[in-house]
Amino acid sequence: MEHLGRRTKAVKVIERIVEHVDVLVGNEEDLQKGLGIPGPEVAAKSKLDPSVFFGMIDKVVAKYPKVKVVATTLREVHSTNRHSWSAVAWVNGKTYNAPTAELDVLDRVGGGDGYAAGFIYGLLTGETPENAVRLGWAHGALLTTFPGDTTMATVEDVKALAQGGSARIQR
Repeated sequence: MEHLGRRTKAVKVIERIVEHVDVLVGNEEDLQKGLGIPGPEVAAKSKLDPSVFFGMIDKVVAKYPKVKVVATTLREVHSTNRHSWSAVAWVNGKTYNAPTAELDVLDRVGGGDGYAAGFIYGLLTGETPENAVRLGWAHGALLTTFPGDTTMATVEDVKALAQGGSARIQR
């Protein structure tokens, strides 16, 4: 019972923070468990299918009207070192999808944070929402090719992959 009390308290704290947020980055489970947004019990057809995530956006915006952007990564894990990787965002009522890349993963830790960093970089530097999603997608993908959760990618590396280059690092 104490566990439920802590979860309820955590959701209430997060809700007070998110009331002031205009950009959210997190998956459908984060929206459900962290924000208390109702969502479907059934899993999406594929972990790369954004329909469940996009289907929850109206509920997020109804509860948090200041939110203008909601974004997440999509990852299908085939094995420890082989993942399919994509990303999506909802920006002011429009949806944006990154391509799907087949990644040779060295370390998966930090890929989502890398996506958030690249996506937010794109938004802050005046990129279109589509390009911001691609920059985040590219940075998250590159980050999985490094040991640990700290990026070694340059802005040029990220931009090259976002524009259709290879995920293979030029070193």
